Amino acid sequence: MRNDKDNLIVTKTFAFAVEIIDYSEELRKLHKYEMASQLFRSGTSIGANTKEAQNAESQADFIHKFKIAAKEADETEFWLKLCIASKHYPNPSKLLLSELESIIKIISKIISSSKKKS
Repeated sequence: MRNDKDNLIVTKTFAFAVEIIDYSEELRKLHKYEMASQLFRSGTSIGANTKEAQNAESQADFIHKFKIAAKEADETEFWLKLCIASKHYPNPSKLLLSELESIIKIISKIISSSKKKS
């Protein structure tokens, strides 16, 4: 089920991962290591699972990879909102949050469309 052509979600999640790395580094400079690590892991995992789905062994495997990406996106949203709510952390950019919202919507649509096909 290999699919090497460029697609929107792979491109968006890769760009998002780069932004998460930058924000994580900002947190590290402020000695906020635990939050930086949590965000780094969950935020980059979205793109990794999305990319991995492109090589899924079956439709069920494809859906499973995207479900993992959805869970990681939800976790990332939690950590980002926690940073916003705490006075001890710098706020992430509005672009980062809006990109994540867009990614969550696209992943949800991919999962629901893929379930209809199987």
